[in-house]
Amino acid sequence: MQVKTVQHGVGERGRKSPVTGEWACGPETLSEPELKQNREDMWHELVTHEFDGPYYRERSADLSRVNVPLLSAANWGGHGLHARGNFEGFVDAASKHKWLEVHGGSHWAPFYTDYGVALQKRFFDHFLKGSDNGWNLQPRVQLNVRHVDGFRLRFESEWPLARTEWTKLHLGADNLSLRSNATTTEKVVSFDAMGEGITFLTSPFDSETEFTGPSSLRLKISSSTEDADIFAVLRLFAPDGSEVVFQGALDPHSPLGHGWLRASHRKLDLKKSLSYRPYHTHDERQPLKPGQPEVLEIEIWPTCIVVPVGYRIGLSIRGRDYVYAGAAATLSNMKNPMRGCGPFEHDDPKDRPPSIFGGTTTLHLGGAAESFLLMPRIP
Repeated sequence: MQVKTVQHGVGERGRKSPVTGEWACGPETLSEPELKQNREDMWHELVTHEFDGPYYRERSADLSRVNVPLLSAANWGGHGLHARGNFEGFVDAASKHKWLEVHGGSHWAPFYTDYGVALQKRFFDHFLKGSDNGWNLQPRVQLNVRHVDGFRLRFESEWPLARTEWTKLHLGADNLSLRSNATTTEKVVSFDAMGEGITFLTSPFDSETEFTGPSSLRLKISSSTEDADIFAVLRLFAPDGSEVVFQGALDPHSPLGHGWLRASHRKLDLKKSLSYRPYHTHDERQPLKPGQPEVLEIEIWPTCIVVPVGYRIGLSIRGRDYVYAGAAATLSNMKNPMRGCGPFEHDDPKDRPPSIFGGTTTLHLGGAAESFLLMPRIP
C-alpha cells in the first residue's frame, strides 16, 4: 500500500514536489499493468522462500561491515518489526563508536520531538561538524525504563545489562503458575491452537521488581498434527486481574512482549545461540510426529517493565496472535485493524492452513520436561 502511491512511473497521477515543481514519482507515467510488472510480488516471494538462503542473504545486512558511528533508537513496543534490528544491530555492528537509545510510546513521537531531535543533533554535530559537545562522554546505552505510569531515564554501559540476574520461572500445570521451583512430576495441559491458549501467572510481587532485556522460553510440546505455531506473549496484570497494556510503536494496546516459533523450524544454530537468545537456522523443516513431544527454544524480544507491588507477570501460550480485549485501533496507511500486535498478523491460510495449524497443542510440564521462562531481572 505504501509502495503503490510513490512508485516510479505513477507520474502525472501522483504529486509534484513543492520544492522543484517536478513530479515526485519521476517524469514517466506508466500504465497500471506496467507498474505492476515493475513491482516485486513480495508476499509471493516470501511464501515461496520458506528457508534461509540466497534470497534473504541478499536482503540482509552484514553487520561486520558497519564501522561508521552508529546511534540505534529502539522502542520497547516495536513488536514484530524494528526492535530486533535496533538491539542486535547495536550489539553486532563492528563500529567502535556505537550507542543504543530505547524509548516507549509511538513510533514517531519520541524521536521526532524535542527529546529525540536534541539527541540526534548532539550525535550528528559531534561526528559531522566536530563539535566538542560532550558526546564522547555519552554512556553507550540510554534507557527510558518503563513503569506503569511512565518512564524514568537511566544510563547504562552495555546491552544486555551485565548485572542481569537471569531468572527461571517454571510453568506449573496444577494452577497454571509461573514459579521459581520446578515440579518433579510431569503433567500435560492442552489447548485448541486457534483458541485463546493458556495463560500462566506469577504470584503477586511483594516488592518492586525490574525486568529489562531479552527473554526466552523453553517449552516441551506435542501436537495432534505435523506442525504447530507457538505465540508466546508476556503480559502484566494489575491486582484486580485486569491487564495493563501499553502504547506500542503502532498499536496503542500492546502487551509487554512477543515471541514466535514454528515447531518445524526448531533447529538451533548452536554456535550463535545463547540461553537468553536462541538462534534458529531456518534451513530445513523438521515436522512433528503427532503426539510425540519435542523441545522448542523460543526467542522473546527485549522488553522493560518495573513491576509494582501486587502486580503479576503473565505468559500466554497460544497458537495464534495475541488479541487485546478492547476495541481495535486503525491507522490510515495500514491494511489491518490493530488488535494488540499492530498490523502484523499471522493469519494467511496459505501460510497457516487450518488442517495443520488448527489442531490441538499439548504442553508437557514438570519433571524432565522442565519448561520455563527465562526473564532478565535487574537487581
